[in-house]
Amino acid sequence: MDIAEQRRQWLEGATAIARRAGQLVMELYEEQAYQTFQKSDASPVTSADLAAHKLIVEALQELTPEIPILSEEGKHLSLATRQSWPRYWLIDPIDGTQEFIARSGDFTVVIALVEQHQPTLGVIYWPAGEKLYYAQRDVGAFRLDHQGEQRLQVRKLANPASDPVILAISRRQPRERVFQRMTSDRELTTLPAGSCSLKACMIAEGQADCFLRVGPTGEWDTAAAEVIVGEAGGSIVSEHFEALTYNVEEQLGNPNFIIVGDPAVAWREIFTHHQTDPRA
Repeated sequence: MDIAEQRRQWLEGATAIARRAGQLVMELYEEQAYQTFQKSDASPVTSADLAAHKLIVEALQELTPEIPILSEEGKHLSLATRQSWPRYWLIDPIDGTQEFIARSGDFTVVIALVEQHQPTLGVIYWPAGEKLYYAQRDVGAFRLDHQGEQRLQVRKLANPASDPVILAISRRQPRERVFQRMTSDRELTTLPAGSCSLKACMIAEGQADCFLRVGPTGEWDTAAAEVIVGEAGGSIVSEHFEALTYNVEEQLGNPNFIIVGDPAVAWREIFTHHQTDPRA
């Protein structure tokens, strides 16, 4: 079996697991049958995160017992140990825990496969919207919902140099932190949304054009989105327009990052923070 076919089978298994985890999370969400705790970094976690983590890890171990698993809610092994992994599953059992707690419905289940430091499979399931987003590198990105399966494509602007762009923006993050990193010349409309991965899906399917995340995130927040957005014609980069990295640092945090759609748009002129960086 060639690697493309192997990945297809892994993707099929991962999508089924994400949906199972999403169903579990929604049951706990609707019944409000969960507890909320604070992690060591002061971010929130719920018993629903932990239940989804357990389900996903056990199911992936059954699907691919030979592939290690790295989860936001699991034990983070040292880089010395992780460096020996040719591939691994990278999961966020609930992306958007604050949205889960706030009861907005804008949270997702995220599963990615990373091979040789690059995400190759991505699955994002939005249980409240009953929408499944998934992609395989060099194969395409797709959405599956009650209307069936649809291939994803970022929105192409009629005039990339001057048309207004739609900025997906967090309901929880201060907008000023985003706007101060953008040019005031380009006309913007904003589209509020929840988790990082959900905003990425909005860009992949053409509802929004761009998103800037300022603040702490982990590699599990971007790996699946990077495949889905990339296969839809967009990209994810740091705010200094550098590629994101996976499993090359001891810590698993991301820099501030930008998700963009139409490649014909001069995004460097819109997101201007990189111009103050000595590396630019």
